[in-house]
Amino acid sequence: MAHERSQIIELELVYKGRAADENQIDLYDVSQALIGFQRSIALTCHLVINGEIITQAPFLKGAEILARPAEDGSWKMVATVLAGIYAIGTAPKDTPLGHIVYSAYDYVISESLGVHVDYDKTLGELVEQYNQETPGGVKIEQHKMDSLIEKCNTAITDIHRPIFKTKTATQARIFSQVGHERSSVGPALSIETFRFIHEEYISEEPELIRGRISSYNSNTYKGRIYVASEGRPIAFELDKSCRNDQVVALITASLSASALKDYENEWSEVYCLVFRNTTKSGHLKSFKVIEVSHSATQ
Repeated sequence: MAHERSQIIELELVYKGRAADENQIDLYDVSQALIGFQRSIALTCHLVINGEIITQAPFLKGAEILARPAEDGSWKMVATVLAGIYAIGTAPKDTPLGHIVYSAYDYVISESLGVHVDYDKTLGELVEQYNQETPGGVKIEQHKMDSLIEKCNTAITDIHRPIFKTKTATQARIFSQVGHERSSVGPALSIETFRFIHEEYISEEPELIRGRISSYNSNTYKGRIYVASEGRPIAFELDKSCRNDQVVALITASLSASALKDYENEWSEVYCLVFRNTTKSGHLKSFKVIEVSHSATQ
């Protein structure tokens, strides 16, 4: 029984434009793109099923990802995700776990490409409902999803290869199929979304921001901070000049309060002096943090 598998979701990667419209695409580019596609799916599925983030796709446990032959009509590859029945409890084709995988993958792709998704109103609600109805449930928190975005950055960049390298395609779309429900995953991938990931322009002058830490990785000194004026969590990295115990204590205190949704806690918010990292068009990508304090006057 432990080795039985049930389909929980199908994910399609479709390229359009130029040679892709003639069912052709550069072999090396698409091979690297498919590795990125598989890696981003595997890391997402592992977090959903096992509640932890892995760094290498072959370590995926509790599920397997199978590919169907590429289909005509532009250039399309379909990946089928099968999960162990022991992991999902039942085996219906339209299992709620499939909707969670879709929502998690949509969150990763969208946020990576600059499209904000409200975690609490999307994935958070699905997880809460699933855990109320399923013994054991799944262990997914926003800070883990934000860390997953960081881990998938290279993979999502690689999915763009046929668009920015040999240019045998101009656009890519990802679609999901859960039961009879077909949905798009994130925005269309294009040269503009590649530039969003790849290009970075740093502001000349620092500015002071106030926000709540929603995720933080002590190994990379990277995380996300929710800034009310921006209306979304923004990625950040601590500059080498402020990687000390005092700063980390402020960061983790804010993270703890955010995880508990204890927004009245005096340590919930931090003030950061930052440089803005933007795209060429001015879209904010991240902050380079050079100072962190408990109040604006420090």
